[in-house]
Amino acid sequence: MRFSNFIIAFLLLSIATQISAFGQQQDSVILDNILNKSKKLAEEHPIEKVYLHFDKPYYSVADTIWFKAYLTMEQNLPSLLSKIVYVDVLNSKDSLVQSIKIPVVKGMATGSIPLNQGTYLQGNYYIKAYTLWMINFGEAYYFSKTVPIGEAIDKQLNTHFSFKTSQTDKNQTIDAVVQFRNRDNVVQTNKTVNWRVLSNYDEVTRGKGTTDQNGFLRIKIDSKKNEAITNGELITELALAENDVVTSSFKIKPPQGAHDIQFFPEGGEIISGVASRIGFKAVNPSGLGIDLKGTIVDNTGAVLNTFESSHLGMGSFYLTADDTKSYKVNITFKDGSVKSFDLPKALPSGITLQIGNTDPAAINLKMIANDPYFAANKNKTLFIIGSNGGVIYYAAKTKLSTQLTTTKIPRDKFPTGITQITLFSETGDPISERLTFNPSANNVSVTLKTDLPAYKPKQKVKLTVTAKTATAPVEGDYSISVTDAQKVPVDEDNEITILSSLLLTSELKGYIEKPNYYFNKPSEKKTADLDVLMLTQGFRRFNYKDIMAGKLPVISILPEQDMSLSGTLRDRTGMPVRKGALRLTVTGSRYAAETLTSPSGKFVFQNLTIPDSSEVVINAKYSANGSNLMIVMDPQNAAPLTRGMSTPDEIVNIDSALAPYLNNSKKQYNFLRTLKEVKIETKVKRPSHSDHSALAGLSSISGTVIEGERFKGCNSIALCLQTMAMGMTYFENNFYVSRDYQAGSRVPVQIFLNGTPIDYFGLASVQPTEVESVEVFPKDELGTVNRMYNTNGVLVINTKKPVKGTKISLEELKKMMPEANILKIRPKGFSKQREFYLPKYVNPANTYNFNDLRTTIYWNPNVATTATGPLTLEYYNADGNGAYRAVIEGIDKNGNVSRYVYRYTVK
Repeated sequence: MRFSNFIIAFLLLSIATQISAFGQQQDSVILDNILNKSKKLAEEHPIEKVYLHFDKPYYSVADTIWFKAYLTMEQNLPSLLSKIVYVDVLNSKDSLVQSIKIPVVKGMATGSIPLNQGTYLQGNYYIKAYTLWMINFGEAYYFSKTVPIGEAIDKQLNTHFSFKTSQTDKNQTIDAVVQFRNRDNVVQTNKTVNWRVLSNYDEVTRGKGTTDQNGFLRIKIDSKKNEAITNGELITELALAENDVVTSSFKIKPPQGAHDIQFFPEGGEIISGVASRIGFKAVNPSGLGIDLKGTIVDNTGAVLNTFESSHLGMGSFYLTADDTKSYKVNITFKDGSVKSFDLPKALPSGITLQIGNTDPAAINLKMIANDPYFAANKNKTLFIIGSNGGVIYYAAKTKLSTQLTTTKIPRDKFPTGITQITLFSETGDPISERLTFNPSANNVSVTLKTDLPAYKPKQKVKLTVTAKTATAPVEGDYSISVTDAQKVPVDEDNEITILSSLLLTSELKGYIEKPNYYFNKPSEKKTADLDVLMLTQGFRRFNYKDIMAGKLPVISILPEQDMSLSGTLRDRTGMPVRKGALRLTVTGSRYAAETLTSPSGKFVFQNLTIPDSSEVVINAKYSANGSNLMIVMDPQNAAPLTRGMSTPDEIVNIDSALAPYLNNSKKQYNFLRTLKEVKIETKVKRPSHSDHSALAGLSSISGTVIEGERFKGCNSIALCLQTMAMGMTYFENNFYVSRDYQAGSRVPVQIFLNGTPIDYFGLASVQPTEVESVEVFPKDELGTVNRMYNTNGVLVINTKKPVKGTKISLEELKKMMPEANILKIRPKGFSKQREFYLPKYVNPANTYNFNDLRTTIYWNPNVATTATGPLTLEYYNADGNGAYRAVIEGIDKNGNVSRYVYRYTVK
């Protein structure tokens, strides 16, 4: 890890002052302490970032998600730490749907996720990408994105849902409206609809209604007394025909609370007697920004200033506060609601940093001390540290010889991205801090250009890629996506791009609304809005108080340099075997690897390239006394399953929001429509709680069932149940009923395995592939289980019934028994690499008797520019007319991040 490029400089003061020598011993000790602890952080806790470039922002069932992963570290250079990236897909119920593992080469990786029918349904999905090293720092450091997926193949109903909530202290009423249309978009009039409402997985109410002449069903939902609906679901059943009932479900999450606003004084505190800039951020109950106007009044009622938001509820104003007074702001929100808020109390004594961003070449820095602080600290030493990504690039000191000190820090001292400016006292304590965004200082230009401004359908396109500085071409690694913009419209401000991710959101805490707004068609206003964002958004990196106190994250997982499998070879007495020979093979291939155990019996197979879902056989029978040896594998590290969905990004009405795309998908995948068939079959009794007399009192009405198929790909049923068990909360090796846990109860759930009571650790013996179903009972209606075991709620694991077979001999049984010296496992392997299909139309377009309905026209994740000059790529258009949108993203060899959007016409 590099820790360089910082300069030790004297501040150039705007007034003549006497500055003492920088080499004073005490000052040097303090500054060295700051630098050394920062260096330790940078070297021992380097931060990786990962960004995924997708071919498009949303998809349909049966599509394939194509993506490229960019894994970087300091200055956005390719990471040298990790060689493997993990990509997880979670659904709206926080269940893990799919997880893939892809190898990284020079900081780059490519992958794809087929959205298979049955596995994926219509809804909002959450994609997160990370390395094992990133787990040390928490999920906030992962790349994350909400991806809507629509259904266009077997979808029988298109719906549009909305609701309004009115609430008093004791009662809550929800007025819901659902419009129903069939797959041909014809409104469903005079249709009978049965409906029911669940809240925290308990049924609240049910009813029946009839759609009106416009296909609307209006439902009034009254919550139970003193039990407001916070996480509800409306389930409707509409009969399209006599024996054709279609079920739809809709989330009901009424916004909690009222509009809110937070205030963020520049530098961290409001200082008495100093004209302080105060940033603010207002959000509605859904977490989205809401615009406002306001006035500032003091405790005498005098109006001191007026202000209004500039962008998404954010803005700033100035106030010269008096610590003997109190201040309020009276806010009028955009929807007309009015509310008053108290401002933070002004400090009677203090010093603060202020930054001006009007100069593109320099950061204009001010240090302002009020009278009491200046009197108490006159001529004391102050230190200023400027850093980016935890690495210091600027360090300086001065004497506090005047109340106002100004200086200019050249922007070219810092890389592109968020710069952290921190003011330290002479004792080395951080006393003021400010974030500022440093725009791109490089002159690298990445552009796209086609050989023609307009094309015909199915015509060949020659696309030229140019990456250069003002004087010469540059080497870089890029990815290109070309989409039919008529079928894939995008909100460009709301996109997550390589610029908004690597340079902005990966450094900040919390949700950033419309992150690409600040990079899409830059302007003076957007630069000012970005500066306000720096005032109002928390910094994700470690703060200097923790750094100086030595409070750094505990490292429990080392960077993953390759795919490896490790374990211990033991004899039948449990003693480790030294220099034991082991051989690894992959069933169905010629792949093999060999290794020897260490003196402590440890073995490691390194640099493996095992495909996902492969059976791996590890054999120790060729060792001395091989028949009496046992192989014990080490557990593989994995990210914990956590709640994923970022609610503000969810699309409620996918049918209407993605209508142009889904209408095309309906035609594109028409051949995949499944035929409805009538089956006459004998029902086989499935294992359930009712098979056991002690559990027969549990009511199936209040329970939910997790089918065994959902545990496919699950390594540990205990871990998977933490997110799959609806209405349950996991904490410290116990499950609890969520509604009671949130109310303060700590009475655990009782777990049963085929009717036998077990604890959480007993789940370790359950193989996910053997699970028939898991029944979740947040309520024990009769209380028989709760009273007997002093528990609250029940989890029932039912395993599959063993298949009845024929009698076998003892010799045949011995052959079926696994040998201790041979171990068969299915470790997480590398995802299969697929190739994006590119058709070739060598004949005139009118000679082809089919429509090319592709939405992603071209996808190339391996675009490598060189110092020799521009690169030309070729592909063929589809049949769609209108604008086509080409996007290139990537990083050059020096870590310069680039993005360019190009459009051309097909007619």
